Amino acid sequence: MSATVQQQSPSSSVGDQLAQLDAARNLVLGDAAYYPQIVQGILPIIGATARHELRRWGAEFLAETFASPILAMNTKESLSLIVLDTLLAMLVLEEEKEMETGVLKSVVQFAASVYPLVFRHTITNPNDAATWEKMNAIKTRILRLWDTAAPGVRICCMKFAQKVIQVQTPGTIADPRRPDQNEISLALVPRNHPLIPPPNLEAQASGLLDRLLNIFQENTSDAVLVNATLNCLGVLIKTRPSVSNKILNSVLNFNPLKLANSPMTAKIKIMVKSMERSTRALLLNANKRNPTGPLAGRIQQHLDRLMQSRMDIFDEGSRKRVLPSEPTDGLDPSKRLRLGTDIHGTPTPPLRLPPIPPLPMGPISFAQLFTLTADEELRSFDGIRTRYTALSQEQRMLEPSSLQGFDDDDDDYEPDFQPAEDDEQILNKLDNVTPGDGHDQEPEVALGPFKLPPPSPFSGEELEDISQGTVIRIFEFMNSLDEPSPAKRQKTGINRLAASNYDRDSWITVIARLATRTSTGLETDQDRIETEDGDVTERRRVTIGNKIRESLYVYVLEDFRKRIDIAIGWLTEEWYNERMQMKAGGDAIPRYEKWAIKVLDGILPYLDAKDNRVFTRYLSELPDLSKELLERVKTLCLDPERVQLVITSLQ
Repeated sequence: MSATVQQQSPSSSVGDQLAQLDAARNLVLGDAAYYPQIVQGILPIIGATARHELRRWGAEFLAETFASPILAMNTKESLSLIVLDTLLAMLVLEEEKEMETGVLKSVVQFAASVYPLVFRHTITNPNDAATWEKMNAIKTRILRLWDTAAPGVRICCMKFAQKVIQVQTPGTIADPRRPDQNEISLALVPRNHPLIPPPNLEAQASGLLDRLLNIFQENTSDAVLVNATLNCLGVLIKTRPSVSNKILNSVLNFNPLKLANSPMTAKIKIMVKSMERSTRALLLNANKRNPTGPLAGRIQQHLDRLMQSRMDIFDEGSRKRVLPSEPTDGLDPSKRLRLGTDIHGTPTPPLRLPPIPPLPMGPISFAQLFTLTADEELRSFDGIRTRYTALSQEQRMLEPSSLQGFDDDDDDYEPDFQPAEDDEQILNKLDNVTPGDGHDQEPEVALGPFKLPPPSPFSGEELEDISQGTVIRIFEFMNSLDEPSPAKRQKTGINRLAASNYDRDSWITVIARLATRTSTGLETDQDRIETEDGDVTERRRVTIGNKIRESLYVYVLEDFRKRIDIAIGWLTEEWYNERMQMKAGGDAIPRYEKWAIKVLDGILPYLDAKDNRVFTRYLSELPDLSKELLERVKTLCLDPERVQLVITSLQ
């Protein structure tokens, strides 16, 4: 398919043109290199004179193009200069015709993506006044739409205003010598720029921020606009610290639960919940990024108040029920006896209790104590005694005959305990035993020695799993140990033992020697596997020695600035082990250079000018520096900020 889009004749149907445009979109989604040709090819088709359907497709496509992360920034900047005329024409036309908001929303989003690109072009081209005038005209029309357009378009205008504030506010400059790599902000603009003077732009950005924050002072009930504003402010708090305190103060003075004072309908309940959730998320993220900031305590107090207010308003179902009040027009029939009146308020006669006979004089039994009535029939009723008597008879019938005559009341029985015999008495009795009394008879079945069967051998996969588990447990135990104090580290010297102290350093020494000095079974070997076709393949099996090395490598890189001495000690053990094996005449597997280069490659991306001492120590205390290792060090010179680090370390 051709990489360009040909303009259709007037007789072509809109459906055919849309089909061709969709094919062009699929082409650039598959290969971003076609974006410049496709964008230039569709501009005559989607212009201000085109049909409404084509303009809508073009606005969506351009907004999607300039927001695409796969398109290079330089390509976007060159394309933004080409599409400015089309953007301005579409904006004017849609504003005048008051067409559906879909096209206008895409146009405003398209303008929000183009504004930083045109701004950077104007910084480097101060004589190109025409381009900046077009961008200014687009900005003026969008800001005019902010208060009059439909809610969906107003949200897009807020996003455009947030982008303008972000660009026209000073940001952080990472490297002044490479402005193309820095974030686009007012900090890149010279003070004497003829087209975009920084004081004027900064004042305009401050006014737009006040306009954006004004929604919190208004008695607005539109939760959609409030949530859109909060989402825009989160980006500004993160990227522009100079205005973050102003934004946070405005948000802290905003009460998202204010609408809860009005009659709580389902719609208001949803609106209040959404605004409270968005406000809480914004403040939580602000405190998470800067937990020690000047407003951290105030933010936490505001969050606690929001949580308590939300529970008071919406969590009534989880609390206990309120004590019901007594009826005013009558009393509950179930309470007539206790309150002394019936449902009509007529007093009821008091409850008469049965007479209780007094206890006789003198000693009484438990039966008399618990007898509360003088009725002879009731007093003679005792069903429990009858059941107890029947149960006792059944238990006696079930007892053995030998125990029926046993008298358990005989407390005078005392068994005779004979004193235990000592060892000499037992030996004398054994010497007096004569043959044939049954003690020297041979057993009927001769028993041989009992042996457990040998365990089945482990497979290669099982050995690897067991090795991995062993290494994990070793490092878990090491992390549970405390680091040695500085006083102990100063007392140790060259004559110290490998693990004289029960601390983390001693355990690391043991781990390093376990990986480097262990005997057979801990090295990498090859497994020969024969397939069904008779082919023999070899598979590399990683054993516990290499697993310990991998774990040591990961442990060092987790905090290489504090653990560089661990890396040096481990690599020194590797170098020493290789030299001892070569001295003994064996075949030493070269591992020192491989792991030294791997550790260096792991820490190189994170080195900066402050790591001069750490990097110098690593290079100076390694037992051997190879040519390949020095070549890796020289690659740091590609970064201008780390040239001095390399020179100092090599010297």
